[in-house]
Amino acid sequence: MTAAAGNLKVDGARLWTSLMDMAEIGPGVAGGNNRQTLTDADGEGRALFARWCEAAGLTMGVDAMGTMFATRPGTDEAALPIYVGSHLDTQPTGGRFDGVLGVLAGLEVIRTLNDLDIRTKHPIVVTNWANEEGARFAPAMLASGVFAGVIDLEHAYSRSDADGLTYGAELERIGWKGDEEVGARRMHAYYELHIEQGPILEAEDVDIGVVTHCQGLWWLEFTLEGREAHTGSTPMAMRVNAGLAIGRILESVQRIAMEEQPDAVAGVGQARFFPNSRNVLPGKVVFTVDLRTPDAEKLARMRYRIETEAAAICEGLGVGCAVEAVGHFEPVTFDEALVGNVRAAAEELCYSHCNIVSGAGHDACWAAQVAPATMIFCPCKDGVSHNEAEEITPEWAEKGTNVLLHAVLKSAEVVV
Repeated sequence: MTAAAGNLKVDGARLWTSLMDMAEIGPGVAGGNNRQTLTDADGEGRALFARWCEAAGLTMGVDAMGTMFATRPGTDEAALPIYVGSHLDTQPTGGRFDGVLGVLAGLEVIRTLNDLDIRTKHPIVVTNWANEEGARFAPAMLASGVFAGVIDLEHAYSRSDADGLTYGAELERIGWKGDEEVGARRMHAYYELHIEQGPILEAEDVDIGVVTHCQGLWWLEFTLEGREAHTGSTPMAMRVNAGLAIGRILESVQRIAMEEQPDAVAGVGQARFFPNSRNVLPGKVVFTVDLRTPDAEKLARMRYRIETEAAAICEGLGVGCAVEAVGHFEPVTFDEALVGNVRAAAEELCYSHCNIVSGAGHDACWAAQVAPATMIFCPCKDGVSHNEAEEITPEWAEKGTNVLLHAVLKSAEVVV
């Protein structure tokens, strides 16, 4: 990199304006966003991003899963591209920055290079992965999973939302089904900037998280079958109580996670009781256990222990127990050279930094299956995410994007 390039900074005010403009699309009810995958709001957000990319001189490609790829050409037609990005879809009550920062930071990198007429050997591609959140269509990171070859395309198309609408049909409806073969693109490297979604960086007053690993994950959906009965007239000893079974399983999940410390988490964020009446014992309870750790051996052991103890609890209560794995990825170790580029960029910019493990799944986890990949974290207030109260500062966004710019240029190779 030239001396001039080494002093590069993005336009933080322009980046922040773009973030706020995107947040106007699909507003939530408490200052955040509801721009779920393949809704009309998602289509509007995509259209705005496409207009910005066109204005920046980028060429847009869209694959059959609806992922958007905006390309700035390099000087060497044979050089593989550097990919940067994240996602524009949100949770139903999501924030303004989760995912969105990574996409628009990538665009800001391009705008900065255009402003200064800096050319790179490798093309740079800004990516908006479809359905990262998985809020409407499970599992999460659906499009990047298809891209990496770990999820079948037709299976992805068949995923349905709570109203029975399928991913494939909704993708057609909003007009963002592209003609590119999913996964046909090849990457030289992949970088993803994201808010931390945790409290560590802010609590320790650190500017940049250098992400070295991403936790592995299992989502285990349990279906417990009891017997519906009147809560007032059924003797305690004669109940087949699926509600009692889930209570005991929740205690088991908590205990197992604590016994597997350090670097292990597990919990239940969703449970449905049937018939869900205040004076009827549930005949069925469906809930999902989310367990995560960066240690592959520990991840497998936690799953085994949770499933085994749940089965024993249910057997003791006469409750039926079935379990289905509805989400999974193995722990990811990010590329050592790219991690080094991020660390070096933070040091060159005189930003405080520390190594960090991602507690959440990201598209970078699947990208890492097909190319060298890594992530950059910036702080978020109180670690709050997947919540309309999610907040970052303009300074945090700008510093993260500056690190992204410098790391990308290390891989893309500035042409003098």
